Amino acid sequence: MLGAAAGDIAGSPYEFNNVKIKIDRSWLINENCRFTDDTVMTCAVADGIMNVLEKAPSDWSEDQDIIQEIEASVVDSLYIYGKKYPKAGYGGRFFFWLSSEDHRPYGSWGNGSAMRASFAGWAAGTLEEAELLAEISARVTHDHPEGIKGAKAVAGSIFLLRNGASKEDVKKYASGYYDLDFTLDEIRDDYEFDVSCQGSVPQAIVAFLTGKDFEDVLSEAISIGGDSDTIAAIAGSIAEAIYPVPAKLKEKVIGKLDGFLLKTIERANDFLAG
Repeated sequence: MLGAAAGDIAGSPYEFNNVKIKIDRSWLINENCRFTDDTVMTCAVADGIMNVLEKAPSDWSEDQDIIQEIEASVVDSLYIYGKKYPKAGYGGRFFFWLSSEDHRPYGSWGNGSAMRASFAGWAAGTLEEAELLAEISARVTHDHPEGIKGAKAVAGSIFLLRNGASKEDVKKYASGYYDLDFTLDEIRDDYEFDVSCQGSVPQAIVAFLTGKDFEDVLSEAISIGGDSDTIAAIAGSIAEAIYPVPAKLKEKVIGKLDGFLLKTIERANDFLAG
């Protein structure tokens, strides 16, 4: 989860001030960086999933009652975290969802479902569980097929990587969801701001496939412009599965987070270690 936060924080200054160059790794986390809704919602989804899986049996995915419990728990956590950080930078429809007493999904295909899905890939015991947890985490708001597809592609890629898959394996898997036959160099000049899953998740995945290490992945993701913090958050969440977050960068990321979010990340680490 720290990988998603690192990408979010690194990309935050460029969301509405796009750059079309690779950021030097020494400047990835700087005084202009902050965490946004991407980090908040990533933590919220993790919290909601953990609240149920901590006490669920290993075959939870076969129990519809538990699946419904996870869904309800994720809704509760999204609301709690969203209310705690009302100025984190949510999209208009999610902000309306937060402000309403009606917490039904609203058919979104936005990339918010994908940027918050990383914990599903870590908490799952199988690829099918990763995709199911991702779908649950998405459909409580982003129940459009494209919103669900983006979350599943991210969580599935993370699950495969942490279980020994190569970048080529991930490209083959994610190509089942998106056309990945392009390079960032080919799209950089003409790529524009796009908050859809279909217009930002494949770009984030290609940034991961292109990058040579964790920091390089973030720099590649930011270099195309667009929804920079979210693209980098998605790319960083995937990269963390094989590339350790460098110690100096990790220290800077932790310094940008508050105690509440850090506690959630520490709890998630404990959950996965246990």
